[in-house]
Amino acid sequence: MSAAVASSACSSTNAGSDIASIFDTMSYGPAPEAKNVVDAWLDDHDRKFGHFINNKWVHPEGRKTYTTKCPATGEDLAATVQGEQEDVDLAVSAAKTAYSSWSKTSGHYRARILYSIARHCQKHMRLLSVLESMDNGKPFRESRDADVPIIVRHFYHHAGWAQLMDSEMAGWKAAGVVGAIVPWNFPLMLLTWKVCPALAMGNTVVLKPATYTRLSALLLAEICAEAGLPPGVFNVITGGGAMGSMLAMHTDVDKVGFTGSTQIGQVLRRATAGTGKKLSLELGGKSPVIVFESADLDTAVEGVVDAIWFNQGQVCSAGSRLLVQESIFDTFLSKVKERMTHLRVGDSLDKTMDMGALVDESQMRTVKEYVESARQEGAEVFQAPCELPKKGLFYPPTLITGVQTVSTVVVEEIFGPVAVALPFRTAKEAVALGNNTMYGLGSSVWTENVSLAMEVAISLKAGSVWINAHNLFDAAAGFGGYKQSGFGRDGGREGLFEYVRPAWDQRAKPTVADFDLKKFGETVAERPTISNNAVIEVQSNGIKLPAIDHTYKMYYGGAQKRPDATYVRPVLSANGEVLAHVGEGNRKDVRNAVEAAHKAAPGWGKRAAHNRAQIVFYMAENLELRREEFALRISQLTGQTLDEGRHEVDLAVERLFYWGSYADKYGGEVQETTLYGATVKIHEPVGVIGIACPDKNPLLGFVSLFAPAVIRGNAIVIIPSERSPLLALDLYQVFDTSDLPGGVVNILTGNRDHLTKYLAEHQDVQSMWYFGTAEGSKFVEYVSAENVKRTWVSYGKDRDWADKLQGQGEEFLYQSIQAKNIWIPMGDIFAN
Repeated sequence: MSAAVASSACSSTNAGSDIASIFDTMSYGPAPEAKNVVDAWLDDHDRKFGHFINNKWVHPEGRKTYTTKCPATGEDLAATVQGEQEDVDLAVSAAKTAYSSWSKTSGHYRARILYSIARHCQKHMRLLSVLESMDNGKPFRESRDADVPIIVRHFYHHAGWAQLMDSEMAGWKAAGVVGAIVPWNFPLMLLTWKVCPALAMGNTVVLKPATYTRLSALLLAEICAEAGLPPGVFNVITGGGAMGSMLAMHTDVDKVGFTGSTQIGQVLRRATAGTGKKLSLELGGKSPVIVFESADLDTAVEGVVDAIWFNQGQVCSAGSRLLVQESIFDTFLSKVKERMTHLRVGDSLDKTMDMGALVDESQMRTVKEYVESARQEGAEVFQAPCELPKKGLFYPPTLITGVQTVSTVVVEEIFGPVAVALPFRTAKEAVALGNNTMYGLGSSVWTENVSLAMEVAISLKAGSVWINAHNLFDAAAGFGGYKQSGFGRDGGREGLFEYVRPAWDQRAKPTVADFDLKKFGETVAERPTISNNAVIEVQSNGIKLPAIDHTYKMYYGGAQKRPDATYVRPVLSANGEVLAHVGEGNRKDVRNAVEAAHKAAPGWGKRAAHNRAQIVFYMAENLELRREEFALRISQLTGQTLDEGRHEVDLAVERLFYWGSYADKYGGEVQETTLYGATVKIHEPVGVIGIACPDKNPLLGFVSLFAPAVIRGNAIVIIPSERSPLLALDLYQVFDTSDLPGGVVNILTGNRDHLTKYLAEHQDVQSMWYFGTAEGSKFVEYVSAENVKRTWVSYGKDRDWADKLQGQGEEFLYQSIQAKNIWIPMGDIFAN
């Protein structure tokens, strides 16, 4: 109760009755947070802000300006500059210059700086909190109790990673200059999720905040300078959406970290394709909140409030799809509706408010249009009868029922305070509905049955799964998505990999001439040729005979298959003699192989890791039994000596042992978050991975790529060396005699780029690895944007597959898994 209400109640002649009525209605008087500290800071800058570059304010001449407004009141806060290409160049140049020294500092030095920033953020916590609410429209208590504490936590946590980089990230180095692009819903929190790991690993940063919410990023940059961060290490530039593309495409930006909509993420993926830049995308979501009849319903109701009406529903992991077991559907929704009537919507600086203002008029229009479309489709729309302020961008909490799984409001991300509810009958149906989306960012499971909760959590395809909670975040646990929610993680050790590259590797900057992407991979099947070497001969009792024609089939679904088009191509020895023929694969072969992989993937992924390890060890055993045969084949195909061929076979056997050993040793860990409970990180398979192998080291390269993917539970469709595919095809019997289930490894032969085209375009391939030309690398990255699949490409660079640093290691494991964090709170004993 505010002091004003208490005073009023006490001075009344009927004080007891007034106090009783307050407890009956649970009404509160206003409790505004003073904004004087923010006004003073804005006035210090004459309410005009330029860019923050090299620890200085830069006000370029002749630039347009953008007026930042407070969404809750509509008042003008400050004018900010609309940057141009020249400003991007200046900021990137500053970051590049600073990188040469910052990347060479000790981890301890960087840890001290990050620690200092954390301390200074604490000192300015009220200024940061109030400005964030004024700039964004979110309730002050959310900024104060959630956003800013998480910001501080990230700086502290990553100070530790900076200190430990030499030991915990041995074999890795900074990626370079980072271009960070963040949205308006969590302007401060999301920028720290990118800036902290980047700085900890020795990178420098140029940040572009969202158009609507620029002020808190500029304030943080000023605080970082105050805390002792060297000039040029962290720079903030402001501008419109086009400036994000300018930053991402700048030649000297080595890594792009983006949080925002899936559509813009796809644009950035296409724009950076083939450039050699690292890219991480944290995109949209349509997260399910799954409530079972075994849940504590009253607790689950509060969970729904946290899931969807936190930050006015402007959260990428908002629990906007409410899935409730049919037996409790009506009861639970009546409780939710009753709870909605007690939500308070109003002034963002009023500490008693549950919801603040939407960020901008355009966002308000979008939310209204979605709700109106639901009405037109026949859905029932319930809106809390709360009193909205007459001024400001406020929208009532909304619950939509009577929808179908294909309804617009069920499928598309609304990004507002709107939840849709659907019933389910069984746990299996709940999982199917939960996964029935192109997104996979967050989800929550509500039940008192621990076994049920864990099985559902494991089965949901999402980067974060909260049990009996929603929207929990911590610096020690990575946050990021599956499917079209993007790739890469923010936070945790898993998030560090987005800002490093292998220590031996230099960033590729390929020069790729313009070419027609639509014509990439076009090929013409082999035609008959007349050659003295076209007929293979054998000796029988001193008589030369033509050898029986041997055409290798493809291998998918655990069986040898003829190519769809029946075309073949000759495989030549090092001196030009025909050794055999292999099938010429096409789009239908890719389709068949991907289907076989998808049938095998679920069972293979659920196998005990020890069993997967044993199968790979068997492969090594069976390969060694045929050592001489494979060595001779390597010699024939490559022109190497027989001893060199034996050495490659031996390395392949050793590499199988290496990866077999990792089958049960990279499963995840318990994250040490601030949660009272356990946050369990699980390294899950990516799914179906397409792999295009290099020509170099045709056996060792093939083994080095298929083995890490397989031991981590993925199913693969793999294209062996185009020039020397026989070594991969000779492994048919090795796979079959090693108890490898059919469909786990599927081999297609033919023109590498032709097959790559259809694998990269396939909507049901979750990742594409390509070790070929720079042009092919650009194509793979470009078309991957369609379903936001992960990619790993060589940009036309060779790697030494015999070198342990280049041919094996954590880089391969990272590409073979995706991290899921399952949050399991406790509290039956000591938290009560």
